[in-house]
Amino acid sequence: MRKRTRLFRRLFILAVASLMLALFGLKVEAAHNTNPDRDSVAIIDHEGGQTNNQDGGELAGQVTGLAVSIDSTWVLLTGFLVFFMQTGFALLEAGLVRQKGVVNALLENFIDAGLTAIIFWAVGFGIAFGADSGGLIGTNNFFLSKAVEINEGSLIYKSIADVNPDIAYPNLTVLVFFFFQFAFAATASTITTGAMAERTDYIGDLIYTGLMAAITYPVIVHWVWGGGWLFDKSFHDFAGSTVVHTVGGVTALVGAWMLGPRADREWGKLPAAHNLGYATLGTMILWFGWYGFNPGSTLGAGNTGLIGLVTLNTTLGAGAGALGAMFFHYARSGKWDLTMTLNGSLAGLVAITAGCAFVMPWAAVIIGGIAGVLVLLAVDLIEKIKIDDPVGAFGVHGACGIWGTLAIGLFGQPELVFGEYAGKGGLLLGGGVDMLITQAIGSGATILFIGATSVVMFGALKAIGRLRVNKLADVIGIDVYEHGASVWPDVLPVPEILPTATAGKPAQAAAATGD
Repeated sequence: MRKRTRLFRRLFILAVASLMLALFGLKVEAAHNTNPDRDSVAIIDHEGGQTNNQDGGELAGQVTGLAVSIDSTWVLLTGFLVFFMQTGFALLEAGLVRQKGVVNALLENFIDAGLTAIIFWAVGFGIAFGADSGGLIGTNNFFLSKAVEINEGSLIYKSIADVNPDIAYPNLTVLVFFFFQFAFAATASTITTGAMAERTDYIGDLIYTGLMAAITYPVIVHWVWGGGWLFDKSFHDFAGSTVVHTVGGVTALVGAWMLGPRADREWGKLPAAHNLGYATLGTMILWFGWYGFNPGSTLGAGNTGLIGLVTLNTTLGAGAGALGAMFFHYARSGKWDLTMTLNGSLAGLVAITAGCAFVMPWAAVIIGGIAGVLVLLAVDLIEKIKIDDPVGAFGVHGACGIWGTLAIGLFGQPELVFGEYAGKGGLLLGGGVDMLITQAIGSGATILFIGATSVVMFGALKAIGRLRVNKLADVIGIDVYEHGASVWPDVLPVPEILPTATAGKPAQAAAATGD
């Protein structure tokens, strides 16, 4: 017993000593990282320029450098959470589609992130956050060409304000800001794949994902966050109810409409989900990731009060959305439905994303609760007009993104809103109708632009035969047809002779179907 006690005592002393050494190392590293005399990295000041370290400026330079480090770490960590949402989307879609489309759903979600990374780096980020041209698009920093400057053998990491003076994010380098925005761009394209699941040509998916990352999504980003015309009008969208979710939802609606329904789709009832366990896990991951999506959009760790408000409103919106959808569905059907409850929580999250920094908690509950009801009504409407949306993408992201954007014009808190509406607030708080009109203009312009460009984009894919898979895929399943795989090969085996997706040879088709 004494030997064991001595052993625990030694282990405790060793642990304490290790902790002290680690803290000392962090202190030394922090001092090194905030040293403005380093030749390799230039410290960014609050005007986007370089810190002057002469005549007593060393302390100010170290404080500024520490602020840069803390803000950058905050944005990167929350960006990692946003990127992890891709896992949630993949599991949610895999759970809600039918068994013969799971592999396709997983691969599309995975590769969309990779493709978006390359395209957004090359083109999209420059259009979104480059120097403004006419309030419509950005015109420089393609391939992040202005992110790093080489000066006399040293690297100077430029701030986003150096590239676009209209954007006041001085504590972030272009490189850090790019990663956070890439994670948002990947989310927009992933929303669309769910509505078009089980029947989209794989090459077509790659093409429209690339176009979204390069053009359609970045244009809206520039309008709202990049110094464009909606930015100048004090249009409010804190974390993307319009920029991300309305864009993704409207694109999804147009894509599903032009694609047509699955061949064996029965109208009047939604097809049974393949795996509600996957869907539930995916939704929980998405909710968790939203704590990066919304709080991370503060783009700095300094205003802890605002971060707390955003986090609380995000939580309340999700909870109210889940409860609203669950009780509304029960009132209509007498059943406690898991799928609709999951969609209700996502609807609440989408709706509060625009206003999480601009409304009080009581308003977040109302916004989320209404979104939970709205998503069910939107799903019913899409079903009535016979558009096949397997995961309810438009109801969750499109309809509730629009609602969340408009809700700021109703519930915007005078002390929290900015620009010409600062001190006035939304309609229901005595601010008049002006802010609501601005929110409606921004949302309407986004719907029109994304709707029109999506019709052109999907119409072009349809014209070249790259929108929908061959009819054989409806028979044997897109997993086998496009990928030669099955998520459960022991239950749904892969035929020994696979059809060729591009050739569609009759002999192979007959062998695959057993005719």
